[in-house]
Amino acid sequence: MTVKTTVTWNSILSGFARNQGTFKHAQQLFERIPQPNSVSYNIMLACYLHNFGIYKAHEFFNHMPLKDIASWNTMISGYAQIGEMRVAHELFMAMPEKNSVSWSAMVSGYVECGDLDSAVECFHVASVKSVITWTAMITGYMKFGRVESAERLFKEMSLKNLVTWNAVIAGYVENGRAEDGIKLFKTMLESGTKPNALTLTSVLLGCSNLSALQLGKQVHQLVCKSPLSSDTTAGTSLISMYSKCGDLKDAWKLFIQIPRKDIVTWNAMISGYAQHGAGEKALSLFDEMKIEGMKPDWITFVAVLLACNHAGLVNLGIQYFDIMVKDFGIKARPEHYACMVDLLGRSGRLSQAVDLIKSMPFKPHPAIYGTLLGACRIHKNLHLAEFAAKNLLDLDPTSATGYVQLANVYAAQNRWDSVARIRRSMKDNNVVKAPGYSWIEINSVGAVNTMLLNSRACFLLQ
Repeated sequence: MTVKTTVTWNSILSGFARNQGTFKHAQQLFERIPQPNSVSYNIMLACYLHNFGIYKAHEFFNHMPLKDIASWNTMISGYAQIGEMRVAHELFMAMPEKNSVSWSAMVSGYVECGDLDSAVECFHVASVKSVITWTAMITGYMKFGRVESAERLFKEMSLKNLVTWNAVIAGYVENGRAEDGIKLFKTMLESGTKPNALTLTSVLLGCSNLSALQLGKQVHQLVCKSPLSSDTTAGTSLISMYSKCGDLKDAWKLFIQIPRKDIVTWNAMISGYAQHGAGEKALSLFDEMKIEGMKPDWITFVAVLLACNHAGLVNLGIQYFDIMVKDFGIKARPEHYACMVDLLGRSGRLSQAVDLIKSMPFKPHPAIYGTLLGACRIHKNLHLAEFAAKNLLDLDPTSATGYVQLANVYAAQNRWDSVARIRRSMKDNNVVKAPGYSWIEINSVGAVNTMLLNSRACFLLQ
């Protein structure tokens, strides 16, 4: 009979630990190991964490006779992932030895729970920094809008991996600097780093934000020539880009070509139709999605309510709002309420819109009052316009929208003295109406290699 070594036992145990629901078998096997080592205990620790959560794992950790640096890192990461940084910090300070994984877990944990100052402090005192540690700090800076700090770290890094490039590209796009993100994507390709689906998601979102359809098409060609041509995430990002740029025909072509559609894919196409006035098509696709057995999420219903809005289907929109909560158990979010206020407001049901706002279980976002104010301007309802403007300016005193929309309502009723008063208030409060601008894409036709390697995305700001 073959004698099993501890390494053999650990290998078998690891197979059980990776599969949820097999904890009992893993525990029985663990108890049969004649001489378990630190690896054996770490596998069981991960098994406890995977099956029962961090608290049960901590109980097992406390009774472990053999702990190594991996044991401590598992616990620190577990607490960091659920935002309990106080406990994570206590464990971190208690561990006898730290490595780059330990420091990375702490920096990432602080970033995720919104404590940028602690993340920065931890990063600067870290005795060992890996690419993961640097990338976690860059992600934190980008998350909090400190783009220049993220750029500085990125330039200081001697070694960058794909995750690092992705963090900076995504950070640029999320902070309204899509053109910089696209430029960095070009630099990344020149460095020989190959993109993945997450890279392309950020780049295509940047194209969408700039309404740069031709540039997006060139990125599409790059996708077609890469192993990502059959990737669902990449395909969904392309659908979203085409939809947001108004090319619903090509978006639909891509949609029907994707063999394994997930909820994000369906949402991208439904949202595309909804945002561009094709409400009936959006609702028809929503029905088809349900027939296919795909369960809608909260984003789906934002698109559905928007579709009802554009199609003028007020009563149907109200029904979908109720169905979302009662039949699908989805809690209404600010985005859903904003759609409903817009739907009711556009149709002239201003009192219903006000009642809905007052019934919201959370404090209304300024945009909701802005939506109501816009509807009051259309329907010339001065009383509710003043109500909406007051609440909007209470929440956001610097909102030019509140002042301008209310002034327009007064002007429509020849209340010029009130218009003058609004303008004086804007001047006294240093509120300036932002100028309108548009992005115009030029000189972007050509082969993808020409655009990405020998040219730059050109835009004129008017």
